[in-house]
Parts: sequence; C-alpha cells; structure tokens
Amino acid sequence: MFFEGAISADSHVLEPPACFSDHMDPGFRDRAPRIELDSLGRHVYAIEGLTTLIPVGMVDGAGMIPSMRAYHILKATFETCRRSAWDPECRLADQERDGIAAEVIYPSVGMIVLGHADIDYKDACLNAYNRWLEGFCAGLPGRLFGLGLTSVRSIDAAIDDFQRAKAQGFVGMVLPGIPHFEDYDHPDYDALWQCAVDLEMPVCFHILNGRGPRSVATLLKKQVRGKRIHEFMQIVRDVQDVIATMLLGGVFERHPSLKMVSAEADAGWMPHWAYRLDHAAYNETDDGIIEGLSKLPSEYLRSNVFTTFQDDWVAFATKDLMNYRQLLWANDFPHPDSTWPRSQALLAEHAANLSEAERKAILRDNVREVFQLPLAAA
Repeated sequence: MFFEGAISADSHVLEPPACFSDHMDPGFRDRAPRIELDSLGRHVYAIEGLTTLIPVGMVDGAGMIPSMRAYHILKATFETCRRSAWDPECRLADQERDGIAAEVIYPSVGMIVLGHADIDYKDACLNAYNRWLEGFCAGLPGRLFGLGLTSVRSIDAAIDDFQRAKAQGFVGMVLPGIPHFEDYDHPDYDALWQCAVDLEMPVCFHILNGRGPRSVATLLKKQVRGKRIHEFMQIVRDVQDVIATMLLGGVFERHPSLKMVSAEADAGWMPHWAYRLDHAAYNETDDGIIEGLSKLPSEYLRSNVFTTFQDDWVAFATKDLMNYRQLLWANDFPHPDSTWPRSQALLAEHAANLSEAERKAILRDNVREVFQLPLAAA
C-alpha cells in the first residue's frame, strides 16, 4: 500500500433505525427520526418538519460506479446497506481494506437535523445521536473517534454540550452552519469559543448544514438553479461563509488557540481564497489590517482553519501556497463521494510528489494533532 496507516479526518455513519428512537428524551421519543418504507419499497429516513424523505441508499454509496449507485438509491433497504456503516464490529475490515488506521466520525442523517428549524426538536435529536455515537465508537476503540453534535440552543447550553461531549470521549464538536442565536462572530459566543479552547475541542462545520432547513429541503427536492450538478458546485460556499464570518469578525484574534475544521469542502481553493481575502483587506485599509484584527486575513487561515478533502489533487499540487499542516486527508466512507476502497491507488497518484514529511503530516499527523488523537491511532 502507498500509505498504510492513514487517518481519515472525515468519515460517516448510517444511523440505524434505533439510533434516535432508543436514545431520545421521553418527551420527544414518539417524534424521533425514523426509517420507513416508501412507495418504491425502499427504506427512507423521515424527519419531522421536512417533507422530503432521505433514502438510506443515498448515504451508502462508497465504491459504487454512478449507475450502480443510482440503482442503490432507488432500491436499497437498511438490510442491503453495508453493515459497517453502523456496526463497529464490521468496520475494521473496511478500514483495513482501504489502509486506514482510524477515522474521525461525522453523522449523515444528523447533518440534515443540524439545519432543522425547530430548536427544541433539533436539540433532542442531536442529544440522542450523541448517546448512540458514544456506543458506536466504544465498539472499536482507538480506531473510531466521534464528534459530538450541538444545536447551540444557547451559549450556556452549548457549553454544557461541549463538556458532556468531552466526558463521552468525543474529540471535537460539529455546529450548525447557521446558528439559532445571532451569528458566530457575536461577542456572546466568546464564552463558547473559550470553552472549546479549554477543552481542546475543535469546532467543525461540515458541508450541507450551512443554509438552514429550507435550503436542505430545496437540495433534496433538486429544485436548484440550472442543472442539478450546479448545486454540487455551490456547497463549498457554505463552509466558506462560516470561515469568513468568524475570521473577519475577530474570533481567531480573540481566541488564537481556537481550531476550526472545514469538513468535506475540499482544500484546493484555499490559496486563491486567501489571496482574495487579503486583496479585499488592502482595498479597505492602507496596510491590510482591518478593524478588529492585528494580522492579514490569510494569516488566520494558516494558523486556525483546517480543511478536509478526499480526491482533491489540487490541494496536493498547491500545498506550497498554503500551510500544509492545515490539510487533513479523508476518505468520506461510506458516502458516495468516498475514495474507498481506492484510496491507496488515488494517493499513490495524487500525493506522489510530496516529501515523506508532508505525506505523513497530511495523511496522518495533522489530524492526529488537531483532534488530540491517542498515539495508538497512528
């Protein structure tokens, strides 16, 4: 293998039928997200408040060619989806097939819930997911590292969520792209960012949860401008919006040790985006130092913002134009965009020109340091 022992900075689960219903607070249990059969005879996830159903086959497409994946989405039941997506006892074999030593785990259905409009319902669902995820990760210790989810119902509630997640063994927190209260550059959030620093918990923002429930529903209904593929091209902007809001709002100036992870938005765009931020800053001020900051915007990107990517060969080709210690490789298993089980072959092509130090950093050491993963994961 090209680099056996890589760590995926962005992998996922397929939440099983009992994930929410068995772990929801009693007052919400009868409203839990559930799997049901639709008119096509396939299993879909139904979430209260969203009219669009989520086919389980949409989550489980790793290793499939497009035509096979399309059939899977139309026909899959939970039983025909790969068991390793939700059963840790089966996960190890798929990790080893791809040369993976460990994975940082994001949700699937939980990402849609993160954009839900009902804050109380969202909070109950995310708490249930966290309880299930704790058991999932415990089933393969040292190989599965979970990220807790928080609704950010309030600043104090989010701090409680962070502290609880730390006690559950999670290594970071996933936040909604659009908060319930104000925006993430508001001074009230400083207490939360300081909590994240104190707990050594990076704050993570994943694609597809940045535009609220209406946009999520629009995406799933395929009601987009122009061709359907255009929506895929736009999703990177969701995470860029959060980065710019926090960076230009002085969050990293006030909390220089805060780590932010942009998940699955690729990384090859970062050098040009950093240039554009600095260009805008120089258009506003003589020295490029805008109000509330003490450095150029690009300097915060190089120190505080980490980006995950899969088969983004541009990221490898432009690593000298950014801080390669901010690059976090991932295989996105078991999602359709996953490089599994071809990760090693793709890395042999895309990362061939990296030095040994760069290869170790991007494929393993960076993510291990960002999330403070135990050395046994190497």
